[in-house]
Amino acid sequence: MDHTGTDVARVAKMIDHSLLRPELTARDVLEGCALAARYDVASVCVKPSDVSRAAKELAGTDVLVGTVVGFPHGSSLTAVKEAEARAALADGARELDMVLDIGRLRDGDEDAVAADITGVVQVARQADAIVKVIFENAYLTTEEKLRACRLSEEAQADFVKTSTGFAPGGATLADVRLMRANVPARMKVKAAGGVRTLDLLLQMVEAGAERFGATATATILDDLADRIATDRA
Repeated sequence: MDHTGTDVARVAKMIDHSLLRPELTARDVLEGCALAARYDVASVCVKPSDVSRAAKELAGTDVLVGTVVGFPHGSSLTAVKEAEARAALADGARELDMVLDIGRLRDGDEDAVAADITGVVQVARQADAIVKVIFENAYLTTEEKLRACRLSEEAQADFVKTSTGFAPGGATLADVRLMRANVPARMKVKAAGGVRTLDLLLQMVEAGAERFGATATATILDDLADRIATDRA
């Protein structure tokens, strides 16, 4: 993959450093926040119970704090998702990655899915925060993915996102292309789940992704820095 002209700082600002594994301790989260600050990534994405800790650790940096809502199954009541969003924002989150109601989407219950997304978006708007809608594409047909794109657009979400990273499959180039082609230019696409190498990340950029959920942040950015140094040698 050609990386000519690719800048480490620019790629870093495409990454949400993921700290969502259930076994992570407070120390793990603090170490992850330190890594995120060192590489100056876009954000950390932490579990709801870690938002206040991450916000304190990253105060004074350009790294935002994000968290998840209705994670990972999307089946919480809308009122619960809204409450979760409010609590996260009060604790310092500025980005919310919400899982839509996968079962309702597959049922074709568009009103329920639309209300679910809209409820979280309206809460986020009160705090000038952004919302990324996670589809969990591994469970969806092409038609269902297209429906999710339309409903996310109508709800005024900011991003559509491929996956949680906890389903049988994660981001694919085909899904990124499909999502990019079916949301307006104002909306962005986030790829998550399995983006562990620089080459795949660059392919995803070409496909239309502008943000990435990653645990292999250091590996990806160090690889890019090494390639650029080699080119200049």
